[in-house]
Amino acid sequence: MLSLGTYPEIDLATARQRRDDARKLLARNTNPSTARQEEKAAQLAAADRSYETISLEWLEHAAKFKGWTADHIERVKRRQEVHFHPWLGRKNVADVTDDEVLACVMRISDKGLLDTAYRARAELDAIFRYAKKRKMVKHNPVADLRGADVLPKHKVKHHAAVTDPAQFGALLKALDTYPGGFTVRCALQFQALVFVRPGELRLARWEEFDLENAEWRIPAERMKMREHHVVPLSRQALSVLRALYPLTGPDGFVFPQVRNASRPISNNTLNAALRTLGYTKAQASAHGFRSTASTLLNESGEWRPDAIERQLAHG
Repeated sequence: MLSLGTYPEIDLATARQRRDDARKLLARNTNPSTARQEEKAAQLAAADRSYETISLEWLEHAAKFKGWTADHIERVKRRQEVHFHPWLGRKNVADVTDDEVLACVMRISDKGLLDTAYRARAELDAIFRYAKKRKMVKHNPVADLRGADVLPKHKVKHHAAVTDPAQFGALLKALDTYPGGFTVRCALQFQALVFVRPGELRLARWEEFDLENAEWRIPAERMKMREHHVVPLSRQALSVLRALYPLTGPDGFVFPQVRNASRPISNNTLNAALRTLGYTKAQASAHGFRSTASTLLNESGEWRPDAIERQLAHG
């Protein structure tokens, strides 16, 4: 006995055709029920090996292995959802072709998102290398795109920075006159003194600070190099923190949003503040304080280069 479907969804002619197909399988000593189960299993396996499924599986693996932050995981996932899943998502990962991969990458490049295109190509390569190690694909369709002249030459963008001592002095004075919120003014002043990455600064929490011993201990998961980082605090830096403490302390974010203290200031807040002070994108940036520190400290001759690099958390 074998169910051929439910009437009226399956009409009589279709049921008879299925009966005849089942009899042919029996004639070849194949159990029709077993054959149907194997077909369903194959379909499920194919669904489990869709590009979308494997890309998300790779992301989970890479994030755990490399210790990626939640922000970075979300950025990578978003790139996949926007630029690849609509075109490749439902395809079996083994059926994705070189041309399809190239079309996706070029679609990003043609929008002028060159940095995103380079990042996406590297992530695609990692996804297919992962799939190949898992015996899901025989060929990595991204392999031929490595080093190939399919994308315009990637120009490294340097963060705008003030490196002339006199001009930097003028910038420091300008920070003291910032007309916006007090928290943002303090963040700018503090950034100029500690020269951490803007993302490390905006996510700073009061529990990371030891004001008595003048130290800021940033946990490893927030650092780009995934190593816990200690920032010694000058008396000027301590002065900024003590002025801010009554407003945003004693716990939570040091530099929260005005309307929602449970969230830190945004990525663009400090750069927008510099624009308010009259500095263009080509003149100054929040990240540029790191270049300023590196240049002026090295030129001073008073610090060993390896000490400067260590304080910049480069190694």
